[in-house]
Amino acid sequence: MGQPSQVENLNPAEISREQFRRANAHLLGLKKGLVDFLNNPKRIISVCFPIEMADGSVRSFVGYRVLHNNVLGPGKGGIRYHPDVSREEVVSLATLMTWKCALVRIPFGGAKGGVICDPKGLDKGELRRITRRFIAELADSIGPHTDIPAPDVYTDEQTMAWVFDTYDILHPGRNNRPVVTGKPLELGGCVGRDEAVGRGLLYVIQRFLDRAAVPSLPSLDGARVVVQGLGQVGRATARLMKEAGAVIHAISDSQGGVQAIGDDGLDIDRVLEHKRQNGTVAGLPGTCPISNRDLLSLECDILVPAALGSQIRADNAGSIRSKIIMEGANRPVTPEADDILSRKGIVVIPDILANAGGVVVSYFEWVQNIQNRDWEISEVQTQLKEKMDFAVDKVIDRWNQMQSADEGLCRDLRTAALVEAIERIARITLQRGIWP
Repeated sequence: MGQPSQVENLNPAEISREQFRRANAHLLGLKKGLVDFLNNPKRIISVCFPIEMADGSVRSFVGYRVLHNNVLGPGKGGIRYHPDVSREEVVSLATLMTWKCALVRIPFGGAKGGVICDPKGLDKGELRRITRRFIAELADSIGPHTDIPAPDVYTDEQTMAWVFDTYDILHPGRNNRPVVTGKPLELGGCVGRDEAVGRGLLYVIQRFLDRAAVPSLPSLDGARVVVQGLGQVGRATARLMKEAGAVIHAISDSQGGVQAIGDDGLDIDRVLEHKRQNGTVAGLPGTCPISNRDLLSLECDILVPAALGSQIRADNAGSIRSKIIMEGANRPVTPEADDILSRKGIVVIPDILANAGGVVVSYFEWVQNIQNRDWEISEVQTQLKEKMDFAVDKVIDRWNQMQSADEGLCRDLRTAALVEAIERIARITLQRGIWP
């Protein structure tokens, strides 16, 4: 996907701090101590533990769990398994979750976790043992009213079932179902959780276009969409946008992509079946092959980077030809790329708004678990739409307000969204009072 710029800093923690700095420039009157409090994690846990592998050998694994902020409530955030997991990345993502929860008005703070491993090279038994030992190492640092994990990169509902079972064994005699979200339905999971991020993306873009934020694109009907990444988020987004009238022009996974030949776009069912049979979308008959790098620069109406972070950077932002970028992944666009895209008139709908549907439906699952009841899918979707519509309106209104007050100095939605979220956290922190 191209080599990163030699001068651009792609460290996740530095990107997080730079985005905070840009937002803080528009936040007047915050005391330095409060700024430091909001910009730094409350707690960082690092663990190292041994696991017996399938061949009888023993390997050590390193894991992290970060609680960034709990002013609004318990920490909330996923657990990812990936070779590139780092302390800096987990801190950055926990910070992002704080702003995301504040923006969509749910009573959680930001948290995140991860284990450094390559799940593609591990069998199910090894993954189960890694999960159980990691949760045991975290002990009482997680809990239904303390810190609540969820699925993330290369973890799923089975992983969350192991998290629940481990915690439940260690804390018998309680209603422990709310300790983790993204569980299987039989263990208290929420209907619609598997498509929550994609459906949230759909609601966000529909509301955004309804507000006439991009005059040249009045609706999704006929809009040409390009999706990078075919994990749970990419699959749901492509399917739901196609159902809403969009044309999926191209799509990719880690091994390559395919581009539609005709104007009708890709048949998503064919794409997913080819992926299931071959492990990749590459080589789908009746399509044109395309690399992930070239896919990002395709001319389209909406580009959805739904893979990993820092995919659109200073070295490739100039080649982007979409009208809108919707961040399905966390931090796929770097600060320097934000500047370039803004100058080109490309609207970036930021991650803390665009992909917040996942944490919103996780909140719904938590509520249902505490109440020992289940919602119907219609209730989940109605409540999700209300949350996402409200957040879109808040961000657009703040964006318009800041452009007017700052004479156009605030050019991007990310800064407006961050200002909205950070200001809310700061206000509630002061309302609670500085203890003691």
